Amino acid sequence: MTKVYLLDTNIISHMMRETTGLAARRFAAIARANVPAKMTTSVIVRCELEFGLVRRPNQRLKAAYEKIVPLLDVMPLTDQIAEYYARLRTQLEAVGTPIGPNDALIAAHALALDATLVSADAEFLRVPGLHVENWLDAKIEA
Repeated sequence: MTKVYLLDTNIISHMMRETTGLAARRFAAIARANVPAKMTTSVIVRCELEFGLVRRPNQRLKAAYEKIVPLLDVMPLTDQIAEYYARLRTQLEAVGTPIGPNDALIAAHALALDATLVSADAEFLRVPGLHVENWLDAKIEA
């Protein structure tokens, strides 16, 4: 069975800033491993990254972004994700632990894909049933 990883904005941003940093090394280790894995991201993450590059232009980061994005399947939003989003946001608000709307979309996307969300954002740990890995945590260094 292929494990699906959905990379969040902070992980890809880290890979752009530190091309040999923890997240980049973990990405490379999984790519080298003899285990089926699919590296993806959400179109929402891509929107956030593009926004950051337009807001604060930086040629080095733009070049790194242009090298990383082709390595990922950028997953579109679907009707199924809309259903996950509505349920998730309602559930989190009902218990008084809402997360931001973009993060809720990203979490819903990962849930709908049955993907492991790769993020350093602790906010995602409040999402029931979401598998989260933090590739910036040195304890998971491969």
